[in-house]
Amino acid sequence: MSAPAPLLQRAAVEGLGTAALVAVVVGSGIQATGLTQDVGVQLLANSLATVFGLGVLIALLGPVSGAHFNPAVTLAAWFTGRRTGEGPARRDVAAYVPAQVAGAIAGAVLADAMFGKPLVDFSTHDRFSSQLWLGEMVATAGLVWLVFGLARARRAHLAPLLVACYIGAAYWFTSSTSFANPAVTIGRAFTDTFAGIAPTSVLPFLAAQLIGALAGLGLVAVCFGRPAAAGDDEDEAEAVVPHGRQQPAACSAEESALTS
Repeated sequence: MSAPAPLLQRAAVEGLGTAALVAVVVGSGIQATGLTQDVGVQLLANSLATVFGLGVLIALLGPVSGAHFNPAVTLAAWFTGRRTGEGPARRDVAAYVPAQVAGAIAGAVLADAMFGKPLVDFSTHDRFSSQLWLGEMVATAGLVWLVFGLARARRAHLAPLLVACYIGAAYWFTSSTSFANPAVTIGRAFTDTFAGIAPTSVLPFLAAQLIGALAGLGLVAVCFGRPAAAGDDEDEAEAVVPHGRQQPAACSAEESALTS
């Protein structure tokens, strides 16, 4: 497999991809509320746009950075990689996560700008409820289960289709409409529109998502067993989609930093 892109480029791709994803989510929500007053139709339009947009972004940008666009996925990949000797190093996480959060905020601002809304208008959409937190745990657990299950089953090339389909389904079967992404949650606090979330509701959502990510890794372990030893399971590092990574010698140096 080819060597990876430089870390700065990969982080930029994660930021741009997350920005585009949030612009799709927020922009389609604004468009839907302008076209109809039927909340069900609004949610349908919002979810369909997200499915199509997410699938395209993963297919386009995955070969560069893995197309995480999600701190929960990045952290899960790092956590799993500490055991297998694969996956992102701490410096990758330190670059990806801030880029994802900054990109999410930028995407929300861009969507507001496209529809003539105030560029920064903190949401008043209260989502402070235990049932919504449970929905976020379930949504994030399912996402992590899918992403890392595909990797372990050597089906990571199906991620653009299946991850997008899962998020579309989770819009409808979870009470929270499946944010399932800490960066996107933070970004959506910056827009007082259909897709927004009040800043006071953000922290419980983030906590629920992190708990859900751990649960998702537990489901992967139950279904697929413990990860193989370093070098025996190349797909373990390929979350979300296959992309270039460093050669073993370089990986060894990074992984020694992980375990120090």
